[in-house]
Formats: sequence, structure tokens, C-alpha cells
Amino acid sequence: MQRISLEALARQQIEQAATRGGGHTADTVYGGHEKVLRQTVIGMIAGSRLGDHPNPGEATIQVLSGRVRLNFGDNSWEARTGDLLIVPDGTHSLDALEDSAVLLTVGKLH
Repeated sequence: MQRISLEALARQQIEQAATRGGGHTADTVYGGHEKVLRQTVIGMIAGSRLGDHPNPGEATIQVLSGRVRLNFGDNSWEARTGDLLIVPDGTHSLDALEDSAVLLTVGKLH
């Protein structure tokens, strides 16, 4: 068994996002391309965006810290620390409204 502090990893990813180009960083904490389930902590600095991209399978975003906006077509949903967003099936984007960290959980479709 392995134990991971999501709080510590969230802080680390936000700190790295502030010093690297693009305004965001990510670290996969479980799974990967060879697994069905993948969990990734993404750190984003305020004003950064994960541009339009397709949904790779069933996915959720849990806000570990900060505040984000999930955009899908003409719709958008804001979420803050402790909120869970169900990612719509289709092209979407994610904006950091303040320095934020999220846990992206994806169950890839076969």
C-alpha cells in the first residue's frame, strides 16, 4: 500500500506552476496509459488555462485548493476547494480563477 498526501502534492504543483512556462503542471499519482484509472494532480496559477481538449473517458475534477472554471461549449461551472465537477463528454477547457490545484480522475474508455 502507498499513501500520498494530496495536500502536499497540491502545494508542490502550484509552486512548480508558478515557476514554469504555461502556468500549469501535473503529476500522475496513480495509473497511467497502461491502466484504466488514472489520477493526476494539476497545479495552475491564477489566470492560466488548460485549453480546449477532448474528454479521454469518464472524468471528474476535485478541487483540492483554489477556484476554477470548467468550460464546455456555451456552458461553464465554477468550483472551489472541496467541490467535485463531472467532466462533460466532449471538448472542454479549465481556467484557474486563483492559484489552484485539482485532482483529475479519468476512467479511460476502451
